[in-house]
Amino acid sequence: MLKILLSLLAIVGVLALGGTLWLGYGLYASGFSARVEPDPLEVTMVRQFRRFAIPKAIGNMPNPVPMSPAVLLEGLDHFADHCAGCHANDGSGETQIGKDVYPRVPDLRRKEIQSMSDGELFYIIRNGIRFTAMPAWAEGDINKDTGSWKLVHFIRHLPRLTHEELERMESLNPKPPHEGSEHHHH
Repeated sequence: MLKILLSLLAIVGVLALGGTLWLGYGLYASGFSARVEPDPLEVTMVRQFRRFAIPKAIGNMPNPVPMSPAVLLEGLDHFADHCAGCHANDGSGETQIGKDVYPRVPDLRRKEIQSMSDGELFYIIRNGIRFTAMPAWAEGDINKDTGSWKLVHFIRHLPRLTHEELERMESLNPKPPHEGSEHHHH
């Protein structure tokens, strides 16, 4: 038993030393800059941690909202008004905010996001992700949150957005205050 305990302590010590050296090198090279892309090891570690942080009961939940054209349209409208400022209408994350936060706003069309379960996406929408720019959006009873489930359907649709859908989204995107005031003066 003592041998196993000492082995575990040695492994933990090596991992802690390696992590300290890795983190120290990264901070020395770039400081805490949000402009520096993380290395592949950091990305892998964060993704694994995120999966462990989502309760299995929620992560395994199927989407209870049946897909329909109306549901997709509601998800599109909500995304354009509330999510596109960071994620972009097409889900690419290519916005001023998306490019200047760390970790970067993910491209929601990519395999890493599209392969997440509906429950995992729902959980992230409702609860946000700590230490990122992703806020918690939902309030109230989890069993009555159909809006977040509709967004999950829309996120699944992002890789297949049409030109017409993108045009609709542009018309729904919030306008900066100075744009709205110009219209009132004319």
